[in-house]
Amino acid sequence: MTQYVSEYQSPLGKIVLAADENGLSGLWFDGQKYFARGLSEDAPGKETDIIRSAKAWLDIYFSGQKPDFTPPLHLAGTKFQSAVWERLLQIPYGTTTTYGNIAGELSGTDGNKTMSAQAVGGAVGRNPVSIIVPCHRVVGSRGQLTGYAGGMERKRSLLKLEGAEEWIH
Repeated sequence: MTQYVSEYQSPLGKIVLAADENGLSGLWFDGQKYFARGLSEDAPGKETDIIRSAKAWLDIYFSGQKPDFTPPLHLAGTKFQSAVWERLLQIPYGTTTTYGNIAGELSGTDGNKTMSAQAVGGAVGRNPVSIIVPCHRVVGSRGQLTGYAGGMERKRSLLKLEGAEEWIH
């Protein structure tokens, strides 16, 4: 399946978007951890309808508003990663949850009796579609800001943009 790429200039730096015919498959800040993971180096540049939809979403988001739609997504990962990413999509705009809460919610599903917060953290960190799949809304067990593949300053900025002021100190 052919993936296409495009760039978006955000207030927090350049973003690279990738999409195939089924949906958005990547959204990375330039230089972030796991940047362009799974993306072919020779992916052609093209403004597809899906990429235009993602850029419209980002325009709304960076204007300080909550987008009322989600562009089509095509997230490639393990069954566990997919379950974590689906859970991330349920975190409301302007709120946060913890890695431990997500682990607790996913425990008991798919035959797992328990799940570690660290395993959830690994899946959150490999989220291929930053911002739209809001991994920045996940914090540590005591509410502290913890890792973000795009960098801690960007995580603070995204939470501040959403009005989650308690997390920017």
